[in-house]
Amino acid sequence: MKKIIRTLTIILALAMLLTVVSACSKKKLTTVEPGTLIMATNAEFPPYEFWEESKIVGIDAEIAEAIANKLGLKLKIDDIEFNAIITSVTGGRADMGMAGMTVTEERMNSVNFSTSYATGVQVIIVRDDSPITNVDDLFAEGAFFDIGVQESTTGDIYTTGDLEEAGLATIYRYSRGADAVQALVIGRVDCVVIDNEPAKAFVEMNPGLKILDTEFAVEDYAIAFAKNNTELRDAVDDALRELIADGTVKKIIDKYIAA
Repeated sequence: MKKIIRTLTIILALAMLLTVVSACSKKKLTTVEPGTLIMATNAEFPPYEFWEESKIVGIDAEIAEAIANKLGLKLKIDDIEFNAIITSVTGGRADMGMAGMTVTEERMNSVNFSTSYATGVQVIIVRDDSPITNVDDLFAEGAFFDIGVQESTTGDIYTTGDLEEAGLATIYRYSRGADAVQALVIGRVDCVVIDNEPAKAFVEMNPGLKILDTEFAVEDYAIAFAKNNTELRDAVDDALRELIADGTVKKIIDKYIAA
């Protein structure tokens, strides 16, 4: 009888230990809304995020959904102005920022970033009859152009530092990439510097425009987090790495972008 009791005691002790370990492994992540992963984005950046009827879809939206599923969380997407995404994350209104966001030293002063999940290319959109034929024309001696960009994007950052501050251009900043392109269509600016993928969509929608063959810059996209929320950043990064390793991220990107 004593042997049976001793055995039962050991079994109960092991069961309690497994319960504690399981509880620790399922520790709830600290999020703005319990059980919810809030992603701040600007849904004006196809194919990474855009509205399709009443739903935000795209590369970032699908990757974020896959991450949320891995973490046992429900995804909520908050569509705001691009230049408000980082302040939304640092101010505790969103858990992460994901909007085709490039890792830059300036942004790293305010937020932490995940592993990069995609590569972006900044290109130049011009009218078919434009005297601008390649990126070097923007830097030529005596050159001076009016350039449209989406405010606070890397297109804005690069052209401001490389061209406007060098006295080679005036930068016109718009809240949406589509507005910058419209300014090009009606002749208010000479070109637009923007990511290659939305550039393709904008050119397709606006006859008379083209993308120059030369790139303005190449950059890495990643997810932004508040610096004080390393636990969530690490959990999302682990999930993202798994999704990259098993081919899920590539499958999502290929769905929206032709190889």
